[in-house]
Amino acid sequence: MRILVTGGAGFVPSHLCERLLSEGHEVVAIDNFVTGHRRNIAAFAQHPRFSFIEADVTRELPVPGKLDRIYHMASPASPIDYVELPFETLYAGSDATRLGLDRARADGARFLLASTSEVYGDPAIHPQVESYWGNVNPIGVRSVYDEAKRYGEALTMAYHRYHGVATRIVRIFNTYGPRMRPNDGRVMPAFCSQALRGEPLTVFGDGLQTRSFCYVSDLVDGIDRLMESNLTEPCNVGNPHEMTMLQLAEYINRFTGNTAGIIHKPLPKDDPTRRKPDISRASAELGWAPRVSFEDGVSRTVDYFRALGEV
Repeated sequence: MRILVTGGAGFVPSHLCERLLSEGHEVVAIDNFVTGHRRNIAAFAQHPRFSFIEADVTRELPVPGKLDRIYHMASPASPIDYVELPFETLYAGSDATRLGLDRARADGARFLLASTSEVYGDPAIHPQVESYWGNVNPIGVRSVYDEAKRYGEALTMAYHRYHGVATRIVRIFNTYGPRMRPNDGRVMPAFCSQALRGEPLTVFGDGLQTRSFCYVSDLVDGIDRLMESNLTEPCNVGNPHEMTMLQLAEYINRFTGNTAGIIHKPLPKDDPTRRKPDISRASAELGWAPRVSFEDGVSRTVDYFRALGEV
């Protein structure tokens, strides 16, 4: 098939491009490098079935020829991005989603929206199941991401219901692995970078807030399976192995041999206290479950940051 991946030079999308190429597809990636990086696509940039277009997908999709699949993965996706790139984040969830859906409708292509566990906000239900409507502050500092994704989901379902577009929605939970930006504000690269520099790890609040971490290859496998399934309802893809931020910090320090310890800073506003996916739907509908152990995933991630030399 001929497949478009928006945000293709980003962390998760670049791994998706690589997966699709390995399956024999022709892949077109599009990115404006607001948060993506050329090094993420360097390993396959010269592949005969890969092409890259530098463009802003909130303004246009200048991709010639008919497409069979569109993965809309483009969006700033970290706490620092929400503050520094609020409009880029909002438009990636709104304008870019509409342009992608219009193109899918015109080409008869299947469309997948990369949504997020952030649509659940600071959840009152634990673990989070797809039927939960969420607890989101619509005007908070994180709202530019949360509400853009919630709007994107509504738009995607409207195109499915009223225009007959074949759509899929994946709700992505915390993901980690090689190609993350060392300074993007997410906890895994932050902890790994601080530990490799021999600095104390910064834990916000009391550190008892939880996250569930999924290695990137497992996430990409779930996204691929979802696209090729018949499931049109949103689907959680993430690893239900939950841990506190204190547990994560202590593990990273032990793993890297960092003896600088931990420091605490005030908890950012609207930071979710708990995050854990219910993956019953992914298991039943996609036959999917995470396979990479946390230990193996952390090892590969630390090795990447160490080799990158930008920590």
